[in-house]
Amino acid sequence: MAGMRDLRQVFSRAQASSRSDGEMNEASEDAVAGPAAASAEPKVHGLKRSLSARHLSFISLGGTLGTGLFISAGTSLATAGPGGALVAYAFLGGIVFFLMSSLGEMATFIPIAGSFNEYSSRFADPAIGFALGWNYWFNYVCVTASELVAAGIVMRNYLPHVNGVVWSVTAAAILLGLNLFSVRGYAEAEF
Repeated sequence: MAGMRDLRQVFSRAQASSRSDGEMNEASEDAVAGPAAASAEPKVHGLKRSLSARHLSFISLGGTLGTGLFISAGTSLATAGPGGALVAYAFLGGIVFFLMSSLGEMATFIPIAGSFNEYSSRFADPAIGFALGWNYWFNYVCVTASELVAAGIVMRNYLPHVNGVVWSVTAAAILLGLNLFSVRGYAEAEF
């Protein structure tokens, strides 16, 4: 029971700091704007939601069925066999399910306009949130390079006479172009 009481204290402190942060931001904006802004229209704060349900469904499906499934599933099947690969995927899928359920609970409890490393900063320690943010960035730098190499490997099966670097650079240009446009353009390209 002591553990639950400690957990409740952490949640209540986090919720109180969330409220005080919001009140502090509103008060500081009013102080900076002055009395003339008090009569103006109130500012609407929050995230701009440009993605529809179909965009989110296909982005999540594309994130689940990534190139790793098509490129490295053969190695897993050859090493562990179909039963071993199924058990491994089920085990890791369970871990990911519980992790994402926990993250969803935190996002429902305290919605913030930041990444998930904000929750570790708030509930554990700011240093953990800082380290998690940099680790996440480093992870996706490596993943992006891996995806670009995978594009060259996949295209080598269809056009073996073209160098893989050409396909990697083409995929990088497409990826950069999609990310330079709005969120809506990115979502339509994912669809």
